Amino acid sequence: MSDKLKKLTGKNPKDFEPVAYSLINNCDIELFSELVSKEDFLFDFVKQNVATRLAKVCNEKNYLNLLKFLKFYSPSYEEFIVSTLVKYADEDLTDRMLELFENGTDEEKTYCAKFFSYIQDPLAIDLLKSNAYSENSALSSNCASTLAAMGDVETYNKALNKLNSNDDFEKLDAVKFLVSYGNKKAVPNIIETIKTSNLSENIAGELLYLTDLFELLNTNKRDGLFVLNNIINGLGEILGLAQSLDFQLYDIFDMLLNNTMTSETAVVLLNAKDKFETLTENDEYLFDETKDVKQEIYDIKNLLESLNLKEKDSLINEQLTENSLFVFTAIELTSNIDMIKNLLNSKNQTLVLKALEKLKELNKLTIEDKNTALSNISDENIKNIIQAI
Repeated sequence: MSDKLKKLTGKNPKDFEPVAYSLINNCDIELFSELVSKEDFLFDFVKQNVATRLAKVCNEKNYLNLLKFLKFYSPSYEEFIVSTLVKYADEDLTDRMLELFENGTDEEKTYCAKFFSYIQDPLAIDLLKSNAYSENSALSSNCASTLAAMGDVETYNKALNKLNSNDDFEKLDAVKFLVSYGNKKAVPNIIETIKTSNLSENIAGELLYLTDLFELLNTNKRDGLFVLNNIINGLGEILGLAQSLDFQLYDIFDMLLNNTMTSETAVVLLNAKDKFETLTENDEYLFDETKDVKQEIYDIKNLLESLNLKEKDSLINEQLTENSLFVFTAIELTSNIDMIKNLLNSKNQTLVLKALEKLKELNKLTIEDKNTALSNISDENIKNIIQAI
């Protein structure tokens, strides 16, 4: 960290005020670039302090200097930069932002997309639409939220239609758009997509930035538990462990442990107990995590250790039916051979394969089981897998 940056992020006004003044008035691109590069190493309150200090220096004579900083995108300084530009915006600046939005870098376009959420120029709509599914997540998110701010319903409806795509990645892109768009009416559609997608954990993780688990559980407990179960499955592999804090998992589990126990709740909690035991038994999961995240994971593990179900097997058995949203998890938790074999006649071919794999794991797989399964399978890929088992 350079001496200038140390002063800018420090506590002494005699140090940070001159540096902030110089950064804005002398358009110190090198220092701003360094500031952005340290995004992950500075505390949030430090970044907020820096943004406030820089905003105080900006005025009607120097605000255009900010345009040179747009090549370096940072969510921490986006609001101060955009709000300052909006404060002094005129027709000339709007034209410059439109030109930059069309021909600039992704970083510049990201700031521009945010700018037009305030300066709602109709000429920006086509640019917002064309960048709404950018591979740059910050750009696509800003475009979606700005289209919502401008009341563009067409793109919202198109995203809903994309949820019916046969392409799971197209579905995921649509979910990301809808989450950034911010209309909670899309929640039921997204949950139905989770039920049919091979990227269910990814989609569940996105959904919880549009709503939260408490709201989902209060609205429809079964669907809420289903989303929670996907979050549990994704933690450590697909979803970051820090998201356990974002999603308030400790409070969710605590609430479920203290409510009436149903078979669905039991399966989800047992799944969670296994998951958090795994996360704490392997250093590879926690090695790079912060102290706060590590503590949260251990706190959840300790909380779930209190789960002691006298009717564990019978509760799991209730979910060993092909119509259960939790059947795949229940298979993982059970050792009931008869219940597993009953699933070999399921119309869900993936479920049939899962049942066979569990039987093999338990050393209870027979030739008759494989023949029963094959008689119910039409998918050639699944047939090949079964024959190789």
